[in-house]
Amino acid sequence: MWWVRSTGSRYRVFTDEQWERIEPLLPSNSGRRGHPFGDNRRVVEGIAYRFRTGIPWRDLPREQFGPWQTVWKRHRRYAGDGTWDRVLAQILAEADAAGKINWAVSIDATIARAHQHATNTTRPEQDTGGGIESQESALARG
Repeated sequence: MWWVRSTGSRYRVFTDEQWERIEPLLPSNSGRRGHPFGDNRRVVEGIAYRFRTGIPWRDLPREQFGPWQTVWKRHRRYAGDGTWDRVLAQILAEADAAGKINWAVSIDATIARAHQHATNTTRPEQDTGGGIESQESALARG
């Protein structure tokens, strides 16, 4: 199984080698006001575990990852400040430099048309013949 690592813990998401590549890409506590970040690895593994299993945030095992609120807040902070984008870009760059990415792309130009009512959009007024017609006379409208 994917979560079983050499440590024997089913909740260990990253190997030590993987974590050594990720950790330097994460924000540090230096210069940060307020409560300093706790165990970064524990929280980031909680984030990865949650996305790999598809469980709700509230169902994260507290003993392994800490309070779900901490894990969720850290994920939201990293998503908002671009940390995850930087981590992904760096890991992709390293993998590309090592020749581990196959950039072959298959593009399909098939078009699947749907009936206008199958979409969740409205048509512009000019396409429907105008707005709602009023039954009152032009004199009454003033």
